[in-house]
Amino acid sequence: MKWIVLAILAFIPVYTYLTLHYRRPGPAFNPYRDMRDRADVIRLLKAGYQRVSVDASRPAEGPVQAGGASSPAPGGLPEDLRKTLVETPLMALEINSASAAPTAVAGIDYPIAITYSMADNKRELSGAHLYEKEGEIVIVADFERLPGGLLVRTRDGSALLDIPPGSLRPGTYRVTLVGERASRTWNLRVR
Repeated sequence: MKWIVLAILAFIPVYTYLTLHYRRPGPAFNPYRDMRDRADVIRLLKAGYQRVSVDASRPAEGPVQAGGASSPAPGGLPEDLRKTLVETPLMALEINSASAAPTAVAGIDYPIAITYSMADNKRELSGAHLYEKEGEIVIVADFERLPGGLLVRTRDGSALLDIPPGSLRPGTYRVTLVGERASRTWNLRVR
């Protein structure tokens, strides 16, 4: 028994040193997700799209107004974007309202306040992506399925999407915030 204990005591420091010294920094390689993301980037670039990750947060005080109004639009991703993406993102059932300024400055972040409805209580907001192509901007609020028996309290929610500075080039755009059945749209001028 003492030889087993000695072997373990000798092995632990060596293993710890090798693991800490040669470990790859950052998150571990997730083959399916990493390869899907790489394929998405290649296909989006070939189709002429630029993708930007957008910060999404859920305010504690309820819906926030960021200025400006939006009008209703048909739901679902635009056909060319839907064909380009490897996997269709999990979206809100309906985007009930979107509040954003009609003008923006390219070097300053651009906030968008939204309210949405989900199909079930098994989805939670995880982020958002902006897809830009030739005067059109499509914003998709991404949701993820909750594991096990976890549920959100209500099917309706609000969020604040914050487009990072430098993501939008000067010009005039038609912005669409996409839901499965109902979307919201507005015009945006970036200076």
